[in-house]
Amino acid sequence: MEGNRDEAKRCIDIACYSLKAGNLEKARKFLLKAEKLYPSLQAQKLLKEIDSLDEESTHNEPPKREEEPPEVKYTQEQVDLVKKVKKCKNFYEMLGVTKDSTDSEIRKAYKKLALHLHPDKNNAPGAAEAFKAVGNAVAVLTDAEKRKTYDLYGEKSSSGSGSARHRHTHDYYRQFESEATAEELFNMFFGDGFSSHSGHRRYHNHRHDNNQPSLAFGLILVLVVVSLMSTFLTSDPIYSLQQTSKYPIARKTSGLSISYYVKTNFDEEYTGPLARLELSVEEEYLIGMKKMCMRERHYKEAMMSRAQHFGNKVQFAQAQSLQTPSCDTLYRIGKYTF
Repeated sequence: MEGNRDEAKRCIDIACYSLKAGNLEKARKFLLKAEKLYPSLQAQKLLKEIDSLDEESTHNEPPKREEEPPEVKYTQEQVDLVKKVKKCKNFYEMLGVTKDSTDSEIRKAYKKLALHLHPDKNNAPGAAEAFKAVGNAVAVLTDAEKRKTYDLYGEKSSSGSGSARHRHTHDYYRQFESEATAEELFNMFFGDGFSSHSGHRRYHNHRHDNNQPSLAFGLILVLVVVSLMSTFLTSDPIYSLQQTSKYPIARKTSGLSISYYVKTNFDEEYTGPLARLELSVEEEYLIGMKKMCMRERHYKEAMMSRAQHFGNKVQFAQAQSLQTPSCDTLYRIGKYTF
């Protein structure tokens, strides 16, 4: 034990130097080592002094505040608008138009209403459902066949018990649900003017006339025309974007190098311009990829927003790492236009 006395003294000297320099952890380390080598009152006194300094430092630290999730804010006016939409008995009342209203008037009424109900602008309870409802309404009333069927069916009944009315309303609207999502309908009618950038949405000013079709409508119109022309040539589609036993021959468009597949007798069966066919292939491919990209982005943003709302940093990081393969494909071919 006496042999360790000098080494213990050296450890105490190092501890004193560290203590003066403000390095409490290093001082404590050497004092404990000194106590093991050769216990002394000096080392014990210095350890007590370090403990008192630690306690004082802890008491002086400001209390840590827990991060509170961001407060979801909305106005009474937004709440009232959501309630008003949900109480409507039919699509005409929902959009504030009449049965004599033109497609242009219906689109204009939808745009005005949808801007106030979009989930990025309206956080009131039920806003997402109301936004979807007005999307279904405009999809039906701007489609000649669907509007005709809707008019023949008539307004939904308001009689019966509350639960019966609820079931009837749900079944009634369900048969008129659009195949497109509410967001897709919104972007279709606004020409993708409501886009996402750096996690925040913004509006873009459009100078085109409301009566002129948007770019999305233009693309759809071209596809419809090409499809109608193809029906005069064959009962089956002239090409497929998926390889099947009926469409085994692989080809690529000369513009974007998009793969498509044709029948074995394609050269004899198709007599139209190849450039027109390949334009149709690329447009159909891009429309499909944009829809998938839109859904991927919306899912990712929804998961990030949910995690942020509940203050869950782990889930937020997981949501940030979600992949958007369809968007990546559009970036790669230079056709990302959202």
